[in-house]
Amino acid sequence: MNSKRRNWAGTVFVYGLLLLIAAIWTIPTLGLLISSFRPGDDVTRTGWWTVLRNPTQANLTLDNYRIVLGMVGDDPRLQEVVKRGQENINLGTAVVNSLTVTIPATVIPILIAAFAAYGFAWIRFPGRRFFFIGVVALLVVPLQIALIPILKDYVRLNLSGTFLGIWLAHTGFGLSLAIYLLYNYISTLPRDILESAFMDGASHFTIFTRLVLPLSMPALASFAIFQFLWVWNDLLVALVFLGASPEVQVLTQRLLGMLGTFGTDWHLLTAGAFVSMILPLIVFFALQRYFVRGLLAGSVKG
Repeated sequence: MNSKRRNWAGTVFVYGLLLLIAAIWTIPTLGLLISSFRPGDDVTRTGWWTVLRNPTQANLTLDNYRIVLGMVGDDPRLQEVVKRGQENINLGTAVVNSLTVTIPATVIPILIAAFAAYGFAWIRFPGRRFFFIGVVALLVVPLQIALIPILKDYVRLNLSGTFLGIWLAHTGFGLSLAIYLLYNYISTLPRDILESAFMDGASHFTIFTRLVLPLSMPALASFAIFQFLWVWNDLLVALVFLGASPEVQVLTQRLLGMLGTFGTDWHLLTAGAFVSMILPLIVFFALQRYFVRGLLAGSVKG
């Protein structure tokens, strides 16, 4: 009986501690979310927690999101705010540019890495171990040391400031992790299934497309989350390879411009921050059931 009580008390303590940590972690985000719906005067005059104490007197509005998304319509009051930072505020265009960069920069390395991981795991060829060691070694090389040499090549090839250039850059920077992660999963697939397919006359390409890819969805989704979040939140690579042209600026670049123009307008900055958070949260929660399975790929064999 005492043992059961101790176990029950331990369980309550652990869950209580986890809830406390989650609450502490969530409170700042909740404050920013509430501030993004408050007028600027209210944000500077009172704290966000006053909304929770007097919700009936809260002066919440969608104007902040209308301003940062460039959807002010004919409202002269909102148009006056937009005029202060016309080049740095229309986040709608920046969101489209971020999607244009992020989706191909996620799909392309996944496709290349999946082929490479299958080759390292199931195809015998000379130098396989040497090349795989080289791929793993590239994981420790910081991407910053490659920015200037690649940029010089891009200038000669007229790829600087283009979406193709940044697709290739993100693909190259993400391939090492992608190959290593997918190899750990693909190499643990049941050998009997693949050998049966070989005995039936299936080619490597057929086995890869019909068996390996469907069975590797946890690892593919896990890397897709990593790569999507990395590219979506990237600022350095975008600044180097896309430049500052408003036509190709991604969301992180536009938010940086907002910080310079509206540095004291916290209600607009928080609204812009939450615009940038919406899509990554959707992607993460949509693929989260594969996340842990992909991370643990290859950790246990048998």
